[in-house]
Amino acid sequence: MDFRHPFITNPRIAIYYGLFWVVAATANVLVLTLGNNINVVEAIVQVCAFLLSFAVIGAAIWYVIKFSTLENNSFWRIVIAHAIAATVIIFIWIYFGVVIIKIFHPTPSRWIESQIANRIFAGYALYTIYVVFFYAVNYYNGFKEKLRSEGKLKALVKEAELHALKSQINPHFLFNSLNSISSLTMTDPSKAQEMVINLSQLMRYSLKHDQNEKVSFKQELENNQLYLQIEKVRFGKKLNPSFEIEEQCLSAEIPNMILQPLYENAIKYGVYEATEPVDVKTFSEMTETGLKIVISNTYDPDVLSKRGEGIGLRNIRERLQIIYGNPGLLKISDNKKEFKVTLTIPQKIM
Repeated sequence: MDFRHPFITNPRIAIYYGLFWVVAATANVLVLTLGNNINVVEAIVQVCAFLLSFAVIGAAIWYVIKFSTLENNSFWRIVIAHAIAATVIIFIWIYFGVVIIKIFHPTPSRWIESQIANRIFAGYALYTIYVVFFYAVNYYNGFKEKLRSEGKLKALVKEAELHALKSQINPHFLFNSLNSISSLTMTDPSKAQEMVINLSQLMRYSLKHDQNEKVSFKQELENNQLYLQIEKVRFGKKLNPSFEIEEQCLSAEIPNMILQPLYENAIKYGVYEATEPVDVKTFSEMTETGLKIVISNTYDPDVLSKRGEGIGLRNIRERLQIIYGNPGLLKISDNKKEFKVTLTIPQKIM
């Protein structure tokens, strides 16, 4: 728990507090001099002795509040604590007030004796106002701290979710690649070696960047071209990747590793069971809504196994929800001959 006084942690409150009491003291002096025909010097002494002194002493009520919170104490315990604190503070306040007046007016008027009861009542009233004020400040600070804690917690949850998605995507691709390398070690060792080199570069890229980190579309594209080279070694002429990329798209920001599941999906459902060459096309352009990326692949519906939205596409939707708050940025269309995925990545307006 933070026991620092709000006047220290938030100087603006201290300034407003000081201005309020300066205005109140000025008004009180005017009332005493104009309304009660009291000498100006005596009026100033009285205001300083009782009004402004309570402004100083009353600031200590904050610490009574911090040690008597509603969450950690019973109602009656809080009432007793404030009753004791109020009595002590009022006694100190009146004592110093009388001392100050007697220092400046050795032979004071009857005001001290006649108004002492009213001052005690005023002291309890001021204490009550201070209690309400400081409780409000305390709960306001607690509310802000709660919002900050919730923000940090949401960030931690978001990071955990992203890492969970990453742990699902990377092994999925790794297992496929290792199976491809395994099948080539006996039939074509040179191609297997090429795949191992490309795979090491690809994995280095995936490990280098955090899952929620954004990279340029150029970097992400080069990484996925490397992935397609790995699969090209495996499938040969059956896989025909092509790219139509607008130059201005290359500098756009995109979450890293978000495209790879789309190419994995095209390989799994389009190329793997095909008997004829399959075109995997990538098109991108800048639109008013952001970077638009379209990845499509032809397929033979007669030999295609039942298609569903697999783990890769689900993970992309979840990542878009976490990062941009909109899973609808991923759209899918299928005309039974070509499967198309459209991905829109919002861009910051410069």
